[in-house]
Amino acid sequence: MGNLTLALPDNLQKSMKKHSEIRWSEVVRKSIAQKIEMLEAMEKIAKKSRLTKEDVDEISRKIKKETFEELNKR
Repeated sequence: MGNLTLALPDNLQKSMKKHSEIRWSEVVRKSIAQKIEMLEAMEKIAKKSRLTKEDVDEISRKIKKETFEELNKR
């Protein structure tokens, strides 16, 4: 099994120490596993896609613009 070393801000480390009953390595391990599953699912979908990189970039730009505008309305 591999090891991973993280640098944490002091305030985050203090908060984690307040909850020493939590197995933080398990929390991180599960989070990484979920992210990997999501990335693999996205790769599977992308392989079947007929969109070009330019199409994806344009969609991404539109989503970011609309999200920015929506958040600035509040």
